[in-house]
Amino acid sequence: MENHVVFPGLGLELDISRVAFSIGDFNVYWYGVIIAVGFCLALVFAFANAKRFGIDSDRMVDVIIGTTICAVICARAYYVVFAPFEYQSLWDMVNLRDGGLAIYGGVLGAVLFGILFCKWRKVPVLPMLDLALAGFLLGQGIGRWGNFFNQEAFGSNTTLPWGMYSQSTHDYLASVQDTLAAQGIVVDPTMPVHPTFLYESIWCLLGFALLALYIPHRRFNGEMSLLYAVWYGAERAVVEGLRTDSLMWGPVRVSQLLAAVSAVAALVVWAVLRRKYKGIPLQVPALPGQSEGEQPEKTPQPQTAPQFFAQPEVSPEAEPENLQPEQPGQAEHAEQPESQTPADQ
Repeated sequence: MENHVVFPGLGLELDISRVAFSIGDFNVYWYGVIIAVGFCLALVFAFANAKRFGIDSDRMVDVIIGTTICAVICARAYYVVFAPFEYQSLWDMVNLRDGGLAIYGGVLGAVLFGILFCKWRKVPVLPMLDLALAGFLLGQGIGRWGNFFNQEAFGSNTTLPWGMYSQSTHDYLASVQDTLAAQGIVVDPTMPVHPTFLYESIWCLLGFALLALYIPHRRFNGEMSLLYAVWYGAERAVVEGLRTDSLMWGPVRVSQLLAAVSAVAALVVWAVLRRKYKGIPLQVPALPGQSEGEQPEKTPQPQTAPQFFAQPEVSPEAEPENLQPEQPGQAEHAEQPESQTPADQ
């Protein structure tokens, strides 16, 4: 349950346990705890920004709960289908405690079932996808650290300073030498490897920050979903090529191919639609009970001074408040007014 992890280039050595805590004989793993933390933070982001996307928070909860369950099932099914080994029993297939969730299976499941749940709960589909996928980047960035505690999702050998080595990396690479050799990959189990989970974590957290900053600059609903596909797909297409545990379809790395195709396709669609909607105000769906003309995305404009600072009503008989006390001789001048100059007219 414990791993001695070494980063030789950095001079770091860590002893980490897969178990966060135990309740009797039941172990709760860091993998699950970290994924739960990422999910909760993504929820906080979604609730904080729901109105900006024209989404009712109560209905959004129903969509998220149903979609999350289906996404986990799809992520596991994707992994089981393309796993480089055969499961010995049905229990092994459904047991998630040892890891084995494929991100792209989860994303595809979330999009498909998310649309269905949105239709059911009458939640606008594209704004919901925009909000959910932005939050999903945050969840991914945090959740990838579950791979660190499991010592999985690492890459091939590297001489970079942050190269990582542990008994788990050694044992895994030693057990798949024939499989990797068939793919043309040569790996020395005794040498440090790329911490590819770290690369993806940093990339996802950076992408989340950029998408969060981009929210006020959206031009059309669905734009942030396309940007998610571009951003994550570009990273996964590169990093997947470094990994030694890729899910394969014949000689093809399934996730790498899917990532590259989705990134290019999304970039093309985004460029076309961005140009199409140039100069057109973003149409944010109205919340339930809100008229169609109201736009929750827009920041309320400052009201005019009379609305904020009401002026006291003055009766016709009242004298103006700004009259100066009458000076001696002033009445005589008032009876004989001077002719106005052009500047006074």
